[in-house]
Formats: sequence, structure tokens, C-alpha cells
Amino acid sequence: MYSGFVGKLLVAGLVSSVLLSAQAPVAAPKTFEVATIKSAPPINPMMVAQGGKMHVGTKFDAGRVDIGYTSLSDMICLAYKIKLYQLSGPDWLKNERFDILAKLPEGATKDDLPEMMKALLADRFKLTLHKETKDHSMYALVVAKGGPKLKDAVPEPTVQPDAPPAAPEKGTATIATNEGAMSIKASGDGRGATVKVPGGSTIKTTMGADGNMHMEMSRATMTQFAEMVARFVDKPVLDKTELTGNYQVSLELSMADLMRVARAQGVNIPAGAMPGGAGGASANPGDAASDPGNGGSIFTALQSMGLKLESRKDAVETIMVDHIEKTPTEN
Repeated sequence: MYSGFVGKLLVAGLVSSVLLSAQAPVAAPKTFEVATIKSAPPINPMMVAQGGKMHVGTKFDAGRVDIGYTSLSDMICLAYKIKLYQLSGPDWLKNERFDILAKLPEGATKDDLPEMMKALLADRFKLTLHKETKDHSMYALVVAKGGPKLKDAVPEPTVQPDAPPAAPEKGTATIATNEGAMSIKASGDGRGATVKVPGGSTIKTTMGADGNMHMEMSRATMTQFAEMVARFVDKPVLDKTELTGNYQVSLELSMADLMRVARAQGVNIPAGAMPGGAGGASANPGDAASDPGNGGSIFTALQSMGLKLESRKDAVETIMVDHIEKTPTEN
């Protein structure tokens, strides 16, 4: 059961990171009127298995914002509108996780959240930082020789704007994101899940007996897909395909790929918890996933889609953390 839970949690993290990547411009600086910050308790796998609501993600409701199970690295990326690879700081930034409940000032919206998060990080975590432009190794997602082998996404069904939201199916867990509710429904055998994300896209995952995952996305732009791929390799991935449509895409992901993503997100997996005892194995992000010649499964999957990753270097503005406290000041 643990392997299936980790797979669902990773999918939730992957999708949430893509949904949070685009923020609207901030009209004026604002701060939270009141903010309560608590250490987030570990997520119980039974929450997913039994269809409970996981306290993960961001929800706006009645003049307040509720942010669950968020790391300091996520907060900084949200506040400064950067990707994770643009953040340089101590490794524990991604491991310390918090629940935040804050009251919004009059007239504030979700577009003001980055600016308010900046103020909270400075006030409660004593964050100080500076910016540097640094050369950064990255991958460009490009079309391989022979052209793309992608299926166009099925057109979205027409939904009446005033139609009430459908009631969640039994056994469905929900996660709030900035773009709306995301739902996760576990399969009957507990070895897979169907994830419905804002915008109508569906992601289906199936865990094999060996712990490997098959993932299918019903609708994705290449920019979104590049964001997803970046979680499985050791460098940022930028979309350079020049493909502008929405596509059906699928990935076959090895246990090594999943372990790398889990550790990159700060998920603590006990030794022996995953099939084959993978939970206790060391996983270096620079191993197979970083070199097509070493058999990283993500590279094989991309080849089957008529895509490939090319190594490049580019100058990237980077947030350099000078100081930050592990524990926030009292509420």
C-alpha cells in the first residue's frame, strides 16, 4: 500500500507544482492581517486509501487562505515566482513542512499571495536573500529526428458556466490548488489512481508489481510536460519543441525515477517500504536519470514519443538564501 500512496503523493506534488508555476502580476504589496503557522503532521496513507481530504495545497475561502503541507522551498518559490532550480539554500528547506492559516486584508485576492508570502517569510522566518545571475546547466526538450509521435488531446467537453459542481465520487480525495480543486481517486486494487486537475485534464497512474509506474495525461501542453519531466531528471527542462497544441502523453517510470522524485520533494521513505527494498537504497539525482546512456527510463519514454533532451547552459537569475530560521516566530 505504501508504494501506491507514494505514487499518488508524487502525482499530487508534480501536478501542484505545474499549477503553481504561473502567477498573475501583483497590483500592490499587501500583508496577511493574521497568520498562524504550525508544523505539518505527516500525511497518513490511509487518507488516500479511504478517500479522506489531504491537507495539501492552497485554498482561498471567506477572506482567508489555508495552505497545507508546504515546504519553505515551496514558499520561497511562490513568493518570488521562481522555479525550484532558481533557488539556492540549505537542503532542509524542502524537508521542513508547515500548515499556514492566514486572514487576508480587505480586497486581497490570490494574485496578492506572492507578495504576502514575501512579507511572512521575512517577518516569521527571518528570511534574507540576494539575487545572482549564474550559469545553469539544463535540458532543452526538443523534437527528435523523425518528428513527434504524439496524439492530439480529445476536445474538452462543453460545461455550462452556471452548472453546479459535480459531487465527488466515493473514495475520492481532494487537494486545493491556486487554480481550483484537484481530485484523486484510488483504483479498486489500490495500485493506481485517477487524478482530475483544473482545466479538465485527467492523469491516470498504475503501479506495477515491481513498483514501476505507468502515467497517462489526457491533456498537456509541451510547457506543462517539460515541467513534469524536470521532476525526474537532475536539471531544469525547458520546452523548445515549438509544439503549440494539447497532447495525450504517457510515461513509463522506473522505481529509481520515483525514488529520485520522492527524495527531491522531501518525502521520507523508510528502508524496505518500497518493492525490492528500494526505500533504503541511496538515490543520487545525478545517476541514470541524468545520462541517456545510463538507461534512465524517462529518456526511453521520450524517445518513444519522438522527443529528446539536449544538454545546454544558460544564464539564470537565482535567489541566494543568506539566512532563514527553521522555526517561525510564535503565532
